[in-house]
Amino acid sequence: MTLKLYEQDSFLIKFEAKVLSCVKGKKGFDIVLNQTAFYPEGGGQPYDTGRLEISGTQDKVKVLEVHSRDGEVVHTCNHPLEAGTSVTGIIDWDRRFDLMQQHSGEHIVSGLAHSLWGCENVGFHLGAEVVTIDLSLPLNEEQFAMLEETANRCVWLDLPTEITCPTAQELEHIHYRSKKELTGQVRIVTFPGADCCACCGTHVKSAGQVGLVKLLSMQRFREGVRIELVCGSRAMRYLSQTMEQNTQVSRLLSAKPLETGAAVGRLLEENETLKGRLMALENARFAQLARQCAGQMNVLLFEDGLSPDGLRRLCGAVLHSDGKCSFCACFSGDDPSGYKYAIGQTDGWDLRGWVKSLNQTLRGRGGGKPDFVQGSVQASRSEIEALFQTVFSEGVHPL
Repeated sequence: MTLKLYEQDSFLIKFEAKVLSCVKGKKGFDIVLNQTAFYPEGGGQPYDTGRLEISGTQDKVKVLEVHSRDGEVVHTCNHPLEAGTSVTGIIDWDRRFDLMQQHSGEHIVSGLAHSLWGCENVGFHLGAEVVTIDLSLPLNEEQFAMLEETANRCVWLDLPTEITCPTAQELEHIHYRSKKELTGQVRIVTFPGADCCACCGTHVKSAGQVGLVKLLSMQRFREGVRIELVCGSRAMRYLSQTMEQNTQVSRLLSAKPLETGAAVGRLLEENETLKGRLMALENARFAQLARQCAGQMNVLLFEDGLSPDGLRRLCGAVLHSDGKCSFCACFSGDDPSGYKYAIGQTDGWDLRGWVKSLNQTLRGRGGGKPDFVQGSVQASRSEIEALFQTVFSEGVHPL
């Protein structure tokens, strides 16, 4: 059985070992060592990566994945190694320390949520970008802010992480978190003042090495909430990127960095005012076009610069102007980019089947209700006009 060095020292990144076996696997060559510091995927924590260097040579193989199978730690590598080969294992330290920061930060947050409000951690995922924690009970925004502040206060105290393997008798007197009933030897990880949890993963030596805990979001999830967070170097990168974005917004709006929210609010108010004025002007223009089409049963219109909503309103204005128009097709766009369309009818037949034929002929897509459809086509204006000249000459209903 492989000796699990990572359980003894999570900061061990270089070790000596012998190859016990090597077989061809699905993703490479599966190698078992007599001892390893590579952490296998489990408990929500991803596996370590790195390399195995053949002792006395320059040869090495990459460790691509590490998994626990039937009690053994299996290293999936890009090349095979013969049984009995002496190797030096080297862990990708940047990846390992990042994972330890995230995992340890998750312990602190989950432990505090448990001690403060009785929340159980019912789900944990350590992703490539963020960590997600699923808590069994809902939290409000005030509790969310308190959880982040309290977690960081624990980090600032920088108390040593305690890792123990108590006897069965000792374990009976320890109040620890665990998602399931455990048997045999139980490994307890404690962040004093924050968490006491059964865990086989790797962790920082003291809370201060987590660096920083930043809670990113909280949303309802089943009976509780799902929280996204980042810790340590990920938190620093996130805050740096956020500050860079805010600096750009600050420059564009000529606002101080801490006043960008108010500046954006004013901009949105101005935008709503302008949208209202634009809609009023469009509606006046649509009424004018509707009057010009008065008396026509079938209408085809082209109008520049309209949104899908503008096309819909133009089509409605024409159809309901004098009660005589029973079919209206409105297009907006240009050659060669293509055109958006809105088409309506008031004769009671179903447009949906016909618009499929239109889309096929004009290289478009779209659909809608029996009396109204919207979409876009990649045809030129001349192609659209030619199609509708044929349609109108043959009679629109039932197309």
